[in-house]
Amino acid sequence: MGQTPAVNVSSGNAQSMTDATTGRVIYNRVPQVTWDFWLVKLLAVTVGETAADLIAGNLGMGLTNTSVIMSVFLAVALVVQFRQQKYVPWIYWLTVVLVSVVGTLVTDNFIDNLGWAFTPITLMFAAALAATFALWALVEKTLSIHSIYTFRREAFYWLAILFTFALGTSAGDQLAEGLGAGFLLSGVMYGGVILGITALFYTGKMNGILAFWLAYIVTRPMGASFGDFLSQPVADGGLGLGTIVTSLIFFAAIGGTVLYMTRSKDGLEQAAQ
Repeated sequence: MGQTPAVNVSSGNAQSMTDATTGRVIYNRVPQVTWDFWLVKLLAVTVGETAADLIAGNLGMGLTNTSVIMSVFLAVALVVQFRQQKYVPWIYWLTVVLVSVVGTLVTDNFIDNLGWAFTPITLMFAAALAATFALWALVEKTLSIHSIYTFRREAFYWLAILFTFALGTSAGDQLAEGLGAGFLLSGVMYGGVILGITALFYTGKMNGILAFWLAYIVTRPMGASFGDFLSQPVADGGLGLGTIVTSLIFFAAIGGTVLYMTRSKDGLEQAAQ
């Protein structure tokens, strides 16, 4: 699909984008970055880790079958998401949860089915993410998440998110398991990295786009580490709540927060040029 024809319309100090053909206001198709955005993002990545383990292991579906089934669900969710002309909380966050699950499964397939080590997987997904950003910037001349109002920009956005989840899964597993740091310590360490990114952004020492994507990447292994800490057996360094209980807790928290977003319209914003 081509670019949506748009014009800027000024009204006092405000400026909005409108469709040049219909005169309708053009909205961003992804949410504004608010406190509840990061809350649901963290909850979603935790569910991505525990739900993948639940379906593949506890429900006996197996890694390959689970990967196929969840990929089909993700494809359906993406079709619905791409049909939206503005940010709709329930479908956007459902898609994020499914991307989180599929991203986890992609990494698990490389490890369990193909026998790859953590380091080459991490490097591969880091390179894939860097290539996605490079092509996105080359084609669209911007990496802004405030101007996702065309099919092509949204396609780049979701591809980048998929690679952040796959990269975050491999990097998190590498630290927690490959280097023996353990689930809780790994989660705390990644939390410290996010605090550092936040401090650099608010002191003006890091570009907003870079800070967003770095934080987006790091929340994945942080959430996965805390998810494993809650769900895994005590003998393996966890609290032993199990994947079922942990997944249900976080699904309920996501549902409650998304309901709040829907009622308050928090996250909805007009697209920037």
